[in-house]
Amino acid sequence: MAAKKRGTGRGTRGAKRSAGRGTRGAKKSARKSTAKRGTKRAAPGSGAPRSAQPATATQPRQARAIQRTTRQSPYKMRLVIDEIRGKDVNAALNYLAFSKKHAAKQIEKVLRSAVANAESHARADNEPLDVDTLFVKHAIVNEGPKLKRFTPAAMGRATPILKRTSHVEIVVAARQAEGVAR
Repeated sequence: MAAKKRGTGRGTRGAKRSAGRGTRGAKKSARKSTAKRGTKRAAPGSGAPRSAQPATATQPRQARAIQRTTRQSPYKMRLVIDEIRGKDVNAALNYLAFSKKHAAKQIEKVLRSAVANAESHARADNEPLDVDTLFVKHAIVNEGPKLKRFTPAAMGRATPILKRTSHVEIVVAARQAEGVAR
């Protein structure tokens, strides 16, 4: 039995491969260009006009305050901030002042800052602002950077500890009167 000598297959098959690769790349670039063409935006002057708000109705005054990298976990902070969302500022401050949670002190600082920012913006724009009409429009706690620490464990190992931090954002706005159309 004579053993057949096999070739490495690099002669003719290699040419086919390179030709195939070139066309595959062309297909991909063609797909990309059609995808770009499909997401073309309309010119600013064309299309349906945006619904303009009436000149008489003004947007309610808003102010925000942010505290970053608060040294408490977002989970614990959210327990408190969920209680004040949507409340009047006075009711929210009252709740935070008598809360036993540590997060309440941090959130109270941010809320007082947001109220002070609203007063400052109103004073700068020479507009009247009644602090009693303010309410907590938007209040969220996001996760901040984690501080990575290690503690000794059994048999010479080290166990990681993640000290979590939070970003607190509060937006206060003035409630509009019930009789005024929005």
